[in-house]
Amino acid sequence: MNPVKTRVAIVGSTGYGGVELIRFLHQHPEVEITSVISASSSGKPMSAQFPHLIGVMDMELDGVDAAKTAQKADIVFLATPSGVSSKLVPQYLEAGLKVIDLSGDYRIKDSSTYEEWYKHDAPDAASLEEAVYGLCELKGNDVQGKRLISNPGCYPTATLLGLLPGVEAGWLATDSIIIDAKSGVSGAGRGTSLTSHYAEMNENFKAYKVNKHQHIPEIEQVLGAAAGKPVTVTFTTHLVPMTRGIMSTMYGSTAGNHSEEEWIELYREYYRDRPFVRIRKQGQWPSTKEVAGSNYCDIGFALDARTGRITIIAVIDNLVKGAAGQAIQNMNRMMGWAEHTGLNMLPVYP
Repeated sequence: MNPVKTRVAIVGSTGYGGVELIRFLHQHPEVEITSVISASSSGKPMSAQFPHLIGVMDMELDGVDAAKTAQKADIVFLATPSGVSSKLVPQYLEAGLKVIDLSGDYRIKDSSTYEEWYKHDAPDAASLEEAVYGLCELKGNDVQGKRLISNPGCYPTATLLGLLPGVEAGWLATDSIIIDAKSGVSGAGRGTSLTSHYAEMNENFKAYKVNKHQHIPEIEQVLGAAAGKPVTVTFTTHLVPMTRGIMSTMYGSTAGNHSEEEWIELYREYYRDRPFVRIRKQGQWPSTKEVAGSNYCDIGFALDARTGRITIIAVIDNLVKGAAGQAIQNMNRMMGWAEHTGLNMLPVYP
């Protein structure tokens, strides 16, 4: 007899984050996908939206209806735009579902800060208070048994994993942090726009939302909690002509006299029991290709004794560790399963 599996539904299944959830959940031993949901494509087969799923996921797309979803599923993933999730989450919670939200709606705890940066009304106070920020390497124990998890953003995931050990140890001067981050165009979503137009993006490299990116307050919120004081950062994002990947290159002044080898050892100890963070040896720096298609975050270092600054380089796949993979990691923690369950895929290389 087959063991009873946990039933999962995915809202926003026709986006890149949603279809990446399908790729990993399809081979997860503890769950069964029982509903794929799209407000714009309900009634159509999933494989019509993504022909690579023919014969694998021919399920018909459901419409957005919390009561009907609760009849089919135990957990719902929301791979929806910011401003949409906050309207849906209370409905799914009331229907008795556990919720993992991949949008930005529940990451910022201060409502006025959220509204300033996201330009949407903040979520209702009760669900915002209940939401747990799900950066597993920092908050993994906090999500177990909870029913609403806010999945971190893709840029913040790479950036925070690269900065947190140094900030918590007091080795990094928090008033000196500069973050130079680059993303592939899949981070802009599947919808067409001038930003992701081939002729605009090919053989091009451009900065965007300079000093105005909505992930800034998320990064500062988590770093401030780790430092025990407010932290401000300079954060610049760039689009590069590749499909997947984020590289976050971080610069900061060092506090104390620690060697590069000591920095590496600090990070190795911090992430010792975390299966998806890999710390590079001295003189080795990661590239986005080396984590593509996987849930890994790879981190490398370069200490400049001349300037007293440390350079930290962190790479992830924005659709996996930056979205779907981390959401499944959070589900595993939520349900009390081993953190790596269903996520042990090697990077796709070359």
